[in-house]
Amino acid sequence: MAKTLVIVESPTKARTIEGFLERGVAVESSMGHVRDLPRNSAEIPEKLRSEPWSKLGVDVDHGFQPLYIVPKEKRDQIRRLKKAMEGIEELYLATDEDREGESIAWHLAEVLGPKVPVRRMVFHEITPRAIQEAFANPREIDQRLVDAQETRRVLDRLVGYEVSPVLWRMIQPRLSAGRVQSVAVRLVVQREWERIRFRSAGYWDVLGTFLHDQSVAFPATLVEVEGRRLATGRDFDSFGELSSADVLVLDEATARSIAAASADADISVRSVERKPYRRSPYPPFRTSTLQQEAGRKLGFSAARTMSAAQRLYERGYITYMRTDSTALSESAVAAARSEIAQRFGTDFVPSKPRSYQGKVRNAQEAHEAIRPAGERFRHPDEVAGSVGSDDASLYQLIWRRTIASQMTDATGVSVAVRLGGIADRQDVVFATSGRVLDHQGFLRVYVEGSDDPEADLDDQERRLPPLREGDRVEPVDIEAKGHETKPPARFTEASLVRRLEELGVGRPSTYASILTTIQDRGYAWKKGSALVPTWIAFAAVSLLEAHFPTLVDYEFTARMEDELDRIAAGDEESLPWLSHFYFGEQGLRETVEASYDAIDARKVNSIEVGVTDDGVTVSVRVGRYGPFLERGEDRASLPEDLAPDELTMAKAIELLDAPSGDKILGTDPDSGLTVLGRAGRYGPYVQLGSAEEVEGKPKTVSLFSGMELDEIGLDTALRLLSLPRLVGIDPDGREILALSGRYGPFLKRDDETRNLDEEGQIFEVSLDEALARFAEPPRRRGQRRTATALRTLGESPETGKQVEVRDGRFGPYVTDGEVNASLRKGDQVESISFDRANELLAERRAKLADAPPKKRRAKKP
Repeated sequence: MAKTLVIVESPTKARTIEGFLERGVAVESSMGHVRDLPRNSAEIPEKLRSEPWSKLGVDVDHGFQPLYIVPKEKRDQIRRLKKAMEGIEELYLATDEDREGESIAWHLAEVLGPKVPVRRMVFHEITPRAIQEAFANPREIDQRLVDAQETRRVLDRLVGYEVSPVLWRMIQPRLSAGRVQSVAVRLVVQREWERIRFRSAGYWDVLGTFLHDQSVAFPATLVEVEGRRLATGRDFDSFGELSSADVLVLDEATARSIAAASADADISVRSVERKPYRRSPYPPFRTSTLQQEAGRKLGFSAARTMSAAQRLYERGYITYMRTDSTALSESAVAAARSEIAQRFGTDFVPSKPRSYQGKVRNAQEAHEAIRPAGERFRHPDEVAGSVGSDDASLYQLIWRRTIASQMTDATGVSVAVRLGGIADRQDVVFATSGRVLDHQGFLRVYVEGSDDPEADLDDQERRLPPLREGDRVEPVDIEAKGHETKPPARFTEASLVRRLEELGVGRPSTYASILTTIQDRGYAWKKGSALVPTWIAFAAVSLLEAHFPTLVDYEFTARMEDELDRIAAGDEESLPWLSHFYFGEQGLRETVEASYDAIDARKVNSIEVGVTDDGVTVSVRVGRYGPFLERGEDRASLPEDLAPDELTMAKAIELLDAPSGDKILGTDPDSGLTVLGRAGRYGPYVQLGSAEEVEGKPKTVSLFSGMELDEIGLDTALRLLSLPRLVGIDPDGREILALSGRYGPFLKRDDETRNLDEEGQIFEVSLDEALARFAEPPRRRGQRRTATALRTLGESPETGKQVEVRDGRFGPYVTDGEVNASLRKGDQVESISFDRANELLAERRAKLADAPPKKRRAKKP
């Protein structure tokens, strides 16, 4: 029997660590957090349910004492851990080394109640040496870190549980507010307002290609005419007005005239300015920069990046992935320098090791940067064969960044050249620049990405021919080109993480969950990689800015992080700070209580689009079941894929003037035709193309049973319009189709048919499954197979039955045995949580309760 028990968070981590420890040491997993605040009223102990604070989960009147419970799904694991503790002499808690990990260790000690010595085992990487050193040198649980994390947890619960019900009552059920989440939503909404208010400005320039002594042609751009600098996009403000009167704006006629004249002009080199070029490498990754670069270079979301990083860490390939530090240990620096010398030569190894000590605002504990684990960095080719594609790509990114951080500077010469001549009786000046690298240095391995796909990366080499002052150059091609200023780019996940970090809001380790939450809660959706706010987000931000301004104030939120850090350092006490925040003058409780009477729900939920010629205001209204357009008594639904900045007055009028009963769902990306939802004589259906867009009869498909016109979106409509679906070709060369008919879903092969169990199977049934179905004898209509659960999430607090994810008539759904709710955009079968499933079920239950009773059809005599 083992004398020592080590507890970590995950089974993968447990398996890896167990192989590095001596016999007699058992390693078990806690499967993450073992205790937390109650998620709903069913989890509150019976004896405390009558307490006024119980639903909040924090006894605010008695020292903000949190009510911690062990969730049902964790109880079996706790029993297993207690069983594993029988007969041991020592207990090691080896959870992650950050504040959250310290808190998990404390909770484990509290729940398990060990009678043997408890030791805290911390490490930064999962390698034999690191694990053995950590095991040999344990410490005590750091109560300061625990207090800091628990204060943060209580604070987030107070904000979320006090402010979220205000959003439910004033905007829509089941919305959420959060200390950092709401600031992130505000940033996304403010950027969309900038795009809505933006007014484009037009300007022209002249682009030339020139040749010198029959060498390589090089480009240059017109920058001056008669001594006046030409305007570029940076010279216009967001309203399309020039910000300086000293610049010249070319119109089309003038630009074309200068271009034509320049093609025949004598152009010569007026100046050549050479400067030394030196570029130092980027620091190693910390959590936020890893998320940003993985987004730019690999197209990963923050959550996908952190999932891959977690797997790499637990398998011992990289160091701990939640860190604010850019420092490398001495052994890591030595490993990097050795790798550089071996692979690229000693010319790429600087004379002294590089040191990176700068940290971000509100940085957490000083861990090491994210790097390959061990004293010898495994090459990406060594790792690729034993991990998945995401993990391999991310490891290569981390390996390259770490190696580059210890390489020599890139050096060379940068050249700025100005060309001039007389064109159209005016003195014109063209400019170009180049860069030649004498030594690539770190650029041999790594070039940082950019959030702007059109950006000219500063690290790129641009070669020019050898030019001297007075040399003549030959115009090869001169072209006038028109431009329009562009609105500010929407935030991507990468750029939003960078902005949050710049503001000092939140923690890099929590950014991935914040980005997931704002999308899951319906505050934002993705258009490509850009985050587009929903109209619900506009309403929520409007309410918070008007009635809870401090909660979405960037500086206030950043100062709050500073104060939480002082609590962690022991410079401030938790209880007085929480009391001031919650009970103080204009504290959270007072503000929430006053808000219910002060908020004008109609005003909060109305976003003005414009005013018609006859003075009627056109607005977007956020209703209980989604946004819609309003013009006096007129109403119209909004297409699901229409971004707020695309809703012009003209578009709004078009939607409002559409035939009554039609719902514009969006645009088919393949054909460009409008996708409509319509109510027909025989039930609701979707239609591809309006009568004005197509000749003849447009394609239509009826909605599946259980679908409602006001609930389906563009994705569902396009799937329906793709029917019938070709499943495949059978061995005899006959097509097998999946389609929906009068009596439900079925397969068809020539004149032979077989019923399907669920309409969702139309889109998923494989050729092998179809052939197996045709091999069976036909079943009578109504004879169905029992559907199996895709996932079981836990026991429902409403029904006491298991909450399951199932495959439904028109896609996956969750059920608690009594109510079914479809998954929304962003919800995934593999990752949907128990809490999220209960939210969807609660929304559906509320909608069913509000629906008018169906009228019973009278029997015919």
